[in-house]
Amino acid sequence: MHLAQVNIAQMKGQIQSNVMSDFVANLDEVNTLAESSEGFIWRLKGDENNATALRVFDNEFLIINMSVWKDMECLHNIVYTGKHLEIYRRKKEWFHSITNMHMAMWYIPVGHEPSPDEAKTKLAFINNHGESPLAFTFKNKFSPEDLNASNKELQ
Repeated sequence: MHLAQVNIAQMKGQIQSNVMSDFVANLDEVNTLAESSEGFIWRLKGDENNATALRVFDNEFLIINMSVWKDMECLHNIVYTGKHLEIYRRKKEWFHSITNMHMAMWYIPVGHEPSPDEAKTKLAFINNHGESPLAFTFKNKFSPEDLNASNKELQ
């Protein structure tokens, strides 16, 4: 199994605005870094080579980032080190706080590319039911084995 992740953010201005300009200026570098990282498999992107122009939500200021990784360790390594961490620490410059869950991870079969609707379902699951092997964050690091055990319990 592979690990899918989604995170959403509510921009403080339109993507072309001055408030978002430094975020946009770093986007290609961060995405290239992710794509060249160990364990990277896939990421959601539109014609601009990123997902910022994709309208997944009714709110035009909500943007989405989705990717698939070999495992949680590989995802953790890109999120919490180097240039990505540097940009992540500046998120309050560009994004409002979101009260609902803004991040989710879940396990998918090898070769599956998750859809934005699937990601929205995982975010809603955590908001409505809390974390479980079906959808979780770095706070509760469930394994593929946890998911398999959970699925057996449901049978």
